[in-house]
Amino acid sequence: MATRSALINVMVRAAEKAARGLVRDFGEVEHLQVSRKGPSDFVSAADLKAERTLREELQKARPEFGFLMEESGASKGSDAEARWIVDPLDGTTNFLHGLPHWAISIAAERNGEIVAGVIYAPIGDQLFWAEKGAGAFVNHTRLRVSERRRLEDCVLATGIPFKGRGDHATFLKEQEAVMKEVAGIRRFGAASLDLAYTAAGRFDAYWERGLAPWDCAAGVLMVTEAGGFVGEIEGGRNPVFTGNVLAANSHLQVPVARLLKSAKG
Repeated sequence: MATRSALINVMVRAAEKAARGLVRDFGEVEHLQVSRKGPSDFVSAADLKAERTLREELQKARPEFGFLMEESGASKGSDAEARWIVDPLDGTTNFLHGLPHWAISIAAERNGEIVAGVIYAPIGDQLFWAEKGAGAFVNHTRLRVSERRRLEDCVLATGIPFKGRGDHATFLKEQEAVMKEVAGIRRFGAASLDLAYTAAGRFDAYWERGLAPWDCAAGVLMVTEAGGFVGEIEGGRNPVFTGNVLAANSHLQVPVARLLKSAKG
């Protein structure tokens, strides 16, 4: 059985506490679909409530850490080198529509490096966690990226730009280049879980542009600790802070990057 460190336990406890409120609120979303006002304001409130819970729990356990959070932004702690990077509800649109594919994502950053990550999907009770140098796990099972080598056998995940967000033309070119070569492309709507699923070998590779650090910080560590490669789509090595992420096993990283590059023509 995998042994979790004190740092991971702090993150897990915070995620589980925030999840209880989100699961209760998720149960209400279906009823809100029929109201004239709709569920958007309700989900925003659920998101903010979860963020407050996470901040309180993490601050209690590590008062010296700073924060980078989706809703409330950046704040410094007394230890300038340590902070939490938190998305209290990744997959908000799924949550809003009563779709059960959403997660809480927490990463611990020290000296600009992600050292621990937790991605918790409460519906289905899947707890993904990783610590630098100690491997990646789902619940108590070790994660390994897939071993597939041939693109025609592979399923890739991505994120599709939507109204007002992202470069639609670039995405369409990339999708066309990739879909002709692979067994399938999936778009599930939660970047943290796309990365966790890549770490688990459920997806063979994943790419997306325009992510925020809280979308991908924990997941990037998850993939590397599961034996995979994560870099920028254009070849750089700092995807958490550029937001252009390519994750794959070592066999697929170069061919997928080549496909995406070919889309630029």
